[in-house]
Formats: sequence, structure tokens, C-alpha cells
Amino acid sequence: MSAPIRIAPSILSADFSKLGEEVRAIDEAGADWIHCDVMDGHFVPNITFGPDVLKAIRPHSAKFFDVHLMISPVDAYVEAFAKAGADLISFHVEAGRHPHRTLQAIRAQGKQAGIVLNPGTPASLVEPLLDSVDLILLMTVNPGFGGQSFIRSVLPKIAQVRALIGERPIALEIDGGATAETAPLAVQAGADVLVAGSAVFKGGPSAYAGNIAAIRKAAEAARGDWV
Repeated sequence: MSAPIRIAPSILSADFSKLGEEVRAIDEAGADWIHCDVMDGHFVPNITFGPDVLKAIRPHSAKFFDVHLMISPVDAYVEAFAKAGADLISFHVEAGRHPHRTLQAIRAQGKQAGIVLNPGTPASLVEPLLDSVDLILLMTVNPGFGGQSFIRSVLPKIAQVRALIGERPIALEIDGGATAETAPLAVQAGADVLVAGSAVFKGGPSAYAGNIAAIRKAAEAARGDWV
């Protein structure tokens, strides 16, 4: 049976002046996961926040914290993000030479582990890691900034990774440009976790529930789920 569609609003698009309130708002609006994009200004051309900010917002929601590390090196920071409240930590295969070691470090902290592929990285790189991950995240924009347009050429790679996953209990997540228009494409290709930033946070807190519901409805309809 297919996993349920999960919507993971990215707080990269939130109002950082009131981040705790924003986390509570998307929780109450129906978010399944809270997606936390960590950028270092080195691996990607932007800087967001570190473990202390994650620790500060953790009490504002009991939802699953999906922490996406766009940093290099990764291993030195795994423990800090785990202790700050991450439920799952994912990292880019492009960010280090020893992904198995990083996955082991994440699991040693008692956390779920994920790997991330940039749009230009081939699906084949996930094969040696399939029995060590809980999630595979495929970037549908180039990492570093919110508000970018969905790269449709990634759709065949989503299907390739879904085929590689087979019956394994691995979530397949996409990140970048997810809207009510593009989410169905990703779901039809095999994604079951949708990271959405601008499409969720547009319009302010009063619009969050409607924005999340619109993405969910479109995605579930595309897959043939009951809506």
C-alpha cells in the first residue's frame, strides 16, 4: 500500500522575526512534518540557521522535524542537530566522500537518516545506500534559495528512485517549487513527501490551512487517493 501524502512546509519561507509563532501556525494549519533547511554559505550560496535556532523552535510543535542539511562538512554537526530536536537528518551525497559513515553517525544519535540528491546528480548514487536510509530527498530546484521554479526534468529521476526503492519502507521526498500545480507531477512520478515553502506561507497565517489543503488535495487526486 502506498504511503500517505505528507506535506512538509519549509520554514525557509517563514517570517524569521517570529519563527516560533510560524511553526505553531503551520502545525495548526495541517502540516504533517516541519521541514528545516540548514544552509552554510559554503555548500550553498546562502546562510539560514544552526542548531540553536532549531532548539529554540522545537518546543513550538510536536510534529516530525525533518532537518535538511545543506552544509559541508556534515559529520561534525550531526550530534548538535540531533540534540537540538531533529527527528530525521538528511544530507547531500555531494557534500562528503563517506556517506555511509554519515548515515551511521545519524543513526548512532537515534535519529532517522536521509540522503539528498541535487537536480544534476544521477539516481544511481542512491543504490549503495538504499538499505541504510529512511528517506531519499530529490531536489527539484538547485539548493540555496526559496521561491524557485520547479525543475520538471527531475521527474524521470523521481520515477527511477521510486523503482529502486521497491518495497523498502523509504520515504521519497521532493523539495523545491512544490505547488498545487506541480505537486501532482511529483506524486505521479512516485514522491510521497512534498516540501513546500512559498506555496504554503503566501498570504500569511490565515491562508496557511487553505494553502496546505490545496496542495494535499491536488496531490491526492493525482495519485487517485480518496479526496
